Amino acid sequence: MRVNPRGTRSARRVLGLLLLLAAGAWLYVASTASPVEAYVAAPRPVCGGAPEDAATVAGGLLPAGATPLDGHLPGIANLDPALLSALRAASRRAARDGVRIEVNSGWRSREQQARLLCEAVARYGSAAEAERWVAPADASLHVTGDAVDVGPAPAASWLSVHGARFGLCRVYRNEPWHFELRTNAVEEGCPPLYRDAASDPRLEG
Repeated sequence: MRVNPRGTRSARRVLGLLLLLAAGAWLYVASTASPVEAYVAAPRPVCGGAPEDAATVAGGLLPAGATPLDGHLPGIANLDPALLSALRAASRRAARDGVRIEVNSGWRSREQQARLLCEAVARYGSAAEAERWVAPADASLHVTGDAVDVGPAPAASWLSVHGARFGLCRVYRNEPWHFELRTNAVEEGCPPLYRDAASDPRLEG
């Protein structure tokens, strides 16, 4: 049986195109997802242990769809009480507008934070670039329970507009999902955004 060279070349072109489309789709997901979402979507490097041990509920990992009311989860329960109270109040008010506020990441153990940073270095190619998105464990406000990453996007947008009345402020320009408690924001509004975590003077060692 004779093989048609043109048919073989066409098949190779189609296969190559499919591979390029798949790679492009993955890059789009990685570029638009939060660090927590990207952590789930992207292949995990080995950072001090097997990839399957990369995160645990005990270390702060939250299941999809977790809300501020899920106090049985360490990632929620270990948040600063005042922050959690404000987040729950905002969540109740957002629900009246048809918006569900979920918590993608809250409190994290030091080990989990260190692992996220290790993975970010592998993903972004350098410690300097990684620390724009993930703070070292010694400086992270997730480790102290003073920060939350919310989702989905409509919830983050709602909180950006209405969060100040609850003392909740977006902090970083490159992270529309990251919020912290600023009690004086109720009367004064939220302070200017930092460019990213690497430019936050509070996180300097």
